[in-house]
Amino acid sequence: MIRTFEKDYKALGSKIKKRRIELNIGQKELAEMTFPKIDRSKISDLENGKEDFYFSTLLRICKALDISLIDLMKNY
Repeated sequence: MIRTFEKDYKALGSKIKKRRIELNIGQKELAEMTFPKIDRSKISDLENGKEDFYFSTLLRICKALDISLIDLMKNY
């Protein structure tokens, strides 16, 4: 991960986690809801801003969380 964007990754990860918790979905369940399946530990790393990810991964997570990318990125 590029350190320059560490703050952004953490903020976005926090929003993913918040939405997941709002929907009462565990990390493992969210991982299984994505296609192709994402590993649960990757969900944890993304939520904690510890890992870079592909844009397509972010879109798959948004779909699983039933939130648009624009709404996910608002006010972070």
